[in-house]
Amino acid sequence: MKGNKKYYPADSLKSPRFCDVRTFMRLPNVKTTEDVDFAVIGIPFDTACSFRTGSRFGPAAIRDMSVTIRPYNINLGINAFDYLSGVDYGDIPVIPGYIEDTYEQIENELKPILDAGIISICLGGDHSITLGELRAIAKKYGPVALVHFDSHLDTIDSYFGKKYNHGTPFKRAWEEGLIDTSHSIQVGIRGNLYSPDDINDSVDLGFKVITANEVHKLGIEEVGRQIRERVGDKLAFFTFDIDFVDPAYAPGTGTIEVGGFTSYETLALIRETKGIQFIGFDIVEVLPAFDPNQITAFLAANVAFEFISMIALHKSKNASYLKR
Repeated sequence: MKGNKKYYPADSLKSPRFCDVRTFMRLPNVKTTEDVDFAVIGIPFDTACSFRTGSRFGPAAIRDMSVTIRPYNINLGINAFDYLSGVDYGDIPVIPGYIEDTYEQIENELKPILDAGIISICLGGDHSITLGELRAIAKKYGPVALVHFDSHLDTIDSYFGKKYNHGTPFKRAWEEGLIDTSHSIQVGIRGNLYSPDDINDSVDLGFKVITANEVHKLGIEEVGRQIRERVGDKLAFFTFDIDFVDPAYAPGTGTIEVGGFTSYETLALIRETKGIQFIGFDIVEVLPAFDPNQITAFLAANVAFEFISMIALHKSKNASYLKR
C-alpha cells in the first residue's frame, strides 16, 4: 500500500445493511487513486441496445443487492479485504444517445484509475461500453486477451449500418488492435443465429469459441482448463454479459436466450479462471425492469464479488503483473 489508509466495506454487524446510501458491498464512495487496489465503477449507458433498454439502471440495482454480500469467499477460501483496499468510485458521466462521446468519457475517466495500477470492475449498462474500457486498457497495457462469457458473440460488423452497437464491440476492438484474439475466448454462445457464418466470423477474427452446448458436454473443469490454456500468461480482461446465465436464473436482461447456465454453474465457471492475470472486469446488460425479486441483480453482484475474490487471491500470492 502507498499509505496507511485502507478502504473496506462497512461492518454489517455494527450498522444494518439497509442503512446508508447504497454503494457496492457498502464500500466507501471515494474518488481516489491512493491506497486502492480495485475500484467499482458504474457505466449507466444503454442507448446502443437492439431490443429492450433500461440497463442504464443496472449499476444502481447491482449496488442495491450487493449490500448483502459478506467478505469471505467460502469457495476460494479467502477474505478479500485481508489483502485488498477497494472503493466504489461512483458512475462515469455518460452522454445518453451519444455513444462516441460516451466512449471518450469512459476513456478519460478510467485513465487515472488504470495509470495508478488499480483494477477496474465496471457495472453496465449495455455491452457497447466494453469498447471504451478496452480502449483505455490498451493505452495502459497494450492488446490484452479477452475472456468473454455471453450468449452472443458481439462481433457483427454493423447494425442498421451503424458501427457502434452492443452487438459490435469486439469486432471494433479487433479492428483497433485492442485485443489479442489468438489468446481470447468466447464462452456460452447459444440461441438462434442469422447464419452459420456468425460463429465462423468470430473464429476468423482469431477467437476460440465454446458454445453453450459444448460447455454442457465438456463440463466445468474441462472448460476452465481450456480457458486458462487459451489465455496463457497474457494479461486479460474479463467481460461478463448477464445473459450468459439462463433466464430462469437471470431474467432481468434485454436479450434473453434459453439453454444457458444455472447460477451455480456460472459462478463455478468464473472461479475456474482464477489463475489468469486479469487487469479489468465488467458486468453488463442487467435490466432491473425485467428482474422480479432482484435475482438478476443479486447474481450480478455475486459475479463481481467473485472477481474481487480472484484479485485478492492474486494479491495474496504477491502477483506482480500490475507493475508492468
